Amino acid sequence: MKAFTPFLPAAMVAGLLLSTPVFAADWTLAAGNGTLGFSGTQTGKTFEGHFTKYDGSITFDPAHPEAGHAKITIDMASATTGDAQRDGALPGHDWFDVKTFPTAVFEVKDFKAKGGNAFDAEGTLTIKGVSKPVTLPLTIDTTGTTLHAKGHLPLVRSAFNVGIGPWSTGQWVALDVGVDVDVTAQGG
Repeated sequence: MKAFTPFLPAAMVAGLLLSTPVFAADWTLAAGNGTLGFSGTQTGKTFEGHFTKYDGSITFDPAHPEAGHAKITIDMASATTGDAQRDGALPGHDWFDVKTFPTAVFEVKDFKAKGGNAFDAEGTLTIKGVSKPVTLPLTIDTTGTTLHAKGHLPLVRSAFNVGIGPWSTGQWVALDVGVDVDVTAQGG
């Protein structure tokens, strides 16, 4: 039986939060301004993918990151890996179940300063109706009206019911996945 590769959008949602504004500014994140990606392992081979549709809003002041917040929404049907079989399986019931759960959402309640341009975005990631607290470590750099955020979030896909039925054990598709965020937001 050939395994399908799943990747959690949580990473993507978390990645979207990376676009935090500066000087108590509001920033807007839109697909096409960077990459909201994911990675995993299927039958011992690493694969990568990304989401082509996502958006979000972020409010952030580097002097008071604890007062910041963000909401990033990811269109789960926009996941692509470049493998026809995998891409055909991901929207289905066993993986993302996009008919029932068309979006994943990452809501950041605050940001914690870690020194320099490093922050932790603390919030809730919701995938397939399952909400879990997550912390997305990121770097945030701003220039004029542009904010660049980059980070990585490791997730366990089964915690969000991604990859159920024959895919639930990790035998063909590893349970550990990564979400990679490298996005640019506009505003300021």
